[in-house]
Amino acid sequence: MQQRFVALLAIAGFAGVALGGLLLGAGAAAPPMERIPFQIATGSTAGAFFPVGEAIAGLISHPSGVDRCESAPVCGPAGLIISARTSQGAVDNVTEVNDGDAESGLAQGDVVAAAVKGMAPFRTKASHLRVLASLYNEDVHLVVAAKSKIKTVRDLRGKRVSLGDEGAGADITLREVLSAFGVSEKSLKLVRPPTGGDVALMQAGKLDAFLIVAGAPAPGLSGLFASGGARLIPIDGTGRERLVKMVPSLAPAAIATGTYAGQGSVQTVATRALWIVRDSVPPDLVYGVAKALYNPLNRAALAASDSSAGEIRLSDATLNLPAPLHPGAARFYKIAQH
Repeated sequence: MQQRFVALLAIAGFAGVALGGLLLGAGAAAPPMERIPFQIATGSTAGAFFPVGEAIAGLISHPSGVDRCESAPVCGPAGLIISARTSQGAVDNVTEVNDGDAESGLAQGDVVAAAVKGMAPFRTKASHLRVLASLYNEDVHLVVAAKSKIKTVRDLRGKRVSLGDEGAGADITLREVLSAFGVSEKSLKLVRPPTGGDVALMQAGKLDAFLIVAGAPAPGLSGLFASGGARLIPIDGTGRERLVKMVPSLAPAAIATGTYAGQGSVQTVATRALWIVRDSVPPDLVYGVAKALYNPLNRAALAASDSSAGEIRLSDATLNLPAPLHPGAARFYKIAQH
């Protein structure tokens, strides 16, 4: 596996798991707590997935001696050490999890759907993907330069349009949108920018449009709109109707007035941010992770950590799934939602 991830422990203040120090009734020391490493592949530190993964890791990890884990059932199984690690994004995360190079990862629903079907850029069907949880909505933002004459998706013809960061998955969504609106890729001047370079390129006058998929407000976009350098254009009408029929993991949505400076309500589509896991992860472990994630005592901390994480709700945990639930997660939801 290429060493392109930066592993980051999401629990501050411990460098390892200490041996248990409680005494048994007979006076013998308890056996050491087993360490259970578990990774969440997220995205870049500037993106939306990383802070969510980091927040989840910090809340659910259960190292020895953490008072909040011992005083209430808010953490995962004893010994669980979750680390959120950076990645290139959803496409890479799906590949890593399916190949067994990461236990879990975050990915947008339409990317998971493409992987399960073996559609481009995936060469074969991703048969080992399972869903641990459907987390929150991610809106499709179609951003254009403020001075451009682009008003609809069809106006992208002949324009400089970004494919997004390689491995992030925005190019999959862009191609889905273009297809639904009858716009040929060959009619565009496609650009693959440096990592995270869409905003900078547009500010420099070198890009006409780009697409990102993220919970609104999306990281990095607020400043661009506040400066008057960009506009949102709608994904609506008959093109949107075709799009949601073509890609069931996309659904009609709207970005509300005031989400970004100077932008009114804009019609679009949204997908779900999914926490995916490999089918080989033990069901009891996944059950314990899901149980901790949706513990009501963790809601306030999730909401405080990130606006998107604040949208994680048990009632939406199985919403619009493009891949099967992991058996451990399915068992928890069957109990918790009935």
